[in-house]
Amino acid sequence: MRCLAPSSGFGYYRSQSSYMTIRSIFTLESSILRQKSANVKDSEIGAKELNELIFDMQETMEKADGIGLAAPQVGVSKRVIIAELSGCIQAFINPRIISRSMRKIKVDEGCLSVPNVFGFVKRSKSIKLSALDQNWNKIKKTFSGLDAVIIQHEIDHLDGILFIDKVEKFTRHQRL
Repeated sequence: MRCLAPSSGFGYYRSQSSYMTIRSIFTLESSILRQKSANVKDSEIGAKELNELIFDMQETMEKADGIGLAAPQVGVSKRVIIAELSGCIQAFINPRIISRSMRKIKVDEGCLSVPNVFGFVKRSKSIKLSALDQNWNKIKKTFSGLDAVIIQHEIDHLDGILFIDKVEKFTRHQRL
């Protein structure tokens, strides 16, 4: 699986007249974060608008110093996530976890949509993901450790779930 090139776009040529867009990150108060996102339709696959959304999500995530971002976090109710996995930024369209390990790990998580709040969340140590990648290829791939945690966190966003809904113990936080 190829990485998205840092700040260079992917899947199509982004002309010099197209400017990168750092989108606003929606926070806890926004109702879109509590809604289930719609699947990306076949007719949208490869479309300029979807490419631009993913490109903008990458730019936004990098600017915010994040390691994952879901489309609802930038105000788009579509099943699209990006994640920095083992140092490689990847996009997943219509991601689905098709299996998960019984073994769990507890990780101190945070979220760009819930600033300055952190807490321990228990998640599956490994998952098998089915999705389209940024090149519109169908993939099935197993992820483990932190990569699995990031993907589970971002897919939760697509289902209207925030990490604070799953926190076992807050570690650092401001009043919610």
